[in-house]
Amino acid sequence: MTDYRRNFISGGSYFFTVAVAERSGRLLTNNIELFRLAVSGVKCELPFDLIAMVVLPEHLHCVWTLPAGDADYPTRWKKIKAAFSRGLPKGERRSASRVAKGERGLWQRRYWEHTLRNEDDLRRHVDYIHYNPVKHGHVNSVNEWPYSTFHRYVKEGVYPPDWAGGGLDAGHGYGERV
Repeated sequence: MTDYRRNFISGGSYFFTVAVAERSGRLLTNNIELFRLAVSGVKCELPFDLIAMVVLPEHLHCVWTLPAGDADYPTRWKKIKAAFSRGLPKGERRSASRVAKGERGLWQRRYWEHTLRNEDDLRRHVDYIHYNPVKHGHVNSVNEWPYSTFHRYVKEGVYPPDWAGGGLDAGHGYGERV
């Protein structure tokens, strides 16, 4: 098995990409309330600040900041995936190795993690997260996608409602708040 190296910084901020196993479906957006409950339940048990998130039909991107003295994001992801999976009926396709290990087949086993280095890195990743539904062709403008913290950022005055109408270099966005 591949030895994945993860970076663990107590109180750090991280960008994540997490995907479902079946990339052709709409598992996450069709079950958005269940996913929201899974995230909020884990946040109550193991707190973290959810800086930004977008949930697409078959994957999601987010930025978290962990509490001081805490670098355990793997446990949080394990619990979120498990809580979401428990709320869905069984019956998905599973590989022989998943069957042998007693695993569901809803999520990809691995996820992408990037430790954010500074405010500029944070800004770029938050902008990337919010622009992602447009990038993937789900909507024509960022404000049309309902499963995003973009709307919270608009309410807080960080982004104008028409942000990125001219692309990511339109001169608007998170960077103005920093």
